[in-house]
Amino acid sequence: MRAEHFLHHLEVFPEGTFVALADAAPDGAPLSPPRVVGLGSGFRTEFDLDHPDHTFGEIIDGGWFGHHDPHGDWYYGADVSVHPEYRRRGIGGRLYDARKALCRHLDLRGIVAGGALPGFAHHKHALSAEAYVADVVAGALSDPTLSMQLRHGFEVLGVLEAYLDDAAADGWASLIVWRNPDWSGGAGRSAA
Repeated sequence: MRAEHFLHHLEVFPEGTFVALADAAPDGAPLSPPRVVGLGSGFRTEFDLDHPDHTFGEIIDGGWFGHHDPHGDWYYGADVSVHPEYRRRGIGGRLYDARKALCRHLDLRGIVAGGALPGFAHHKHALSAEAYVADVVAGALSDPTLSMQLRHGFEVLGVLEAYLDDAAADGWASLIVWRNPDWSGGAGRSAA
């Protein structure tokens, strides 16, 4: 996605975008002004878990979040990224926690997303995507993205073929969901 996409996200659903700032460089040197080191974006949608097949490009409408439904009862997690120099510091987990807090605040069912499988590239010649994901869920393998998502309460519902334009993982992604334990069973509240 490009800068204009992220600016548009702030017009469509500003509550769904989260930014992590660092006031210190990785070596501890102070930064002024603070530096953006992480980002999470998403939108509300009516997502049919019984018919989950989709691609990243389709669901995010080419980056414009055109499928945002202000009355949707799911938060679709479109993007979470952390600058490589700031990874393994809990920033990604805090971005997921911010999304969970939003779901609780808006009384949404939870978070649904297609999750990249960066570790699959090392195993795709020996395992199917389904077997790889099952091994990660069972703890027999570790994936930089999926393992972290599982630690943060997500469950895997399956895999998505041709989800991403990612030759290394042959386009495969996991279909993950976090179910809001506080969801009232209603349609959610307005963000306003």
